[in-house]
Amino acid sequence: MRVLGIDCGGEYTGYGVVDGDGRTLTCIITGAIRLSPKVALEIRLKQVYDALSALILEFQPEVVAIEDVFYSVNAKSALKLGHVRGVAMMSAAQQGLSVVAYAPLAIKSAVVGYGRAEKSQVQVMVARLLHLDELPQPADAADALAIAICHIHTAATLLRQAATSK
Repeated sequence: MRVLGIDCGGEYTGYGVVDGDGRTLTCIITGAIRLSPKVALEIRLKQVYDALSALILEFQPEVVAIEDVFYSVNAKSALKLGHVRGVAMMSAAQQGLSVVAYAPLAIKSAVVGYGRAEKSQVQVMVARLLHLDELPQPADAADALAIAICHIHTAATLLRQAATSK
């Protein structure tokens, strides 16, 4: 299974493509789309859309995994994040891909084993699980890889459960 994980953000939108079968995981590409706060919001959203659409075309993921909506104290930040998240979902939908969302606690639990893990712990475990020589940078890229890993593990578990219930 090939998964594109996306960590939506207002300044950086992380991405990571991971191949995996539930046992072995391979990082295909990771990085982040840097968005300048000096650029108009609609231009930043277009940058995210264009970059994610190009990644989908080049790496042909089977599914896109993103972080679920969470509650924020700052309504303005939450709204901007929602815009980026909507654009990420639209870029997947335009290519006919399903989008699955995972709660932050579920992602951290799947990767670190603890739902309240720190960003640095996520980076270390992602690097370990994917056998990377260096920690994924920026942290948003590591988070995107963690989201993809979470989906691969979840899908593998669901397949095993379906096989045993037959």
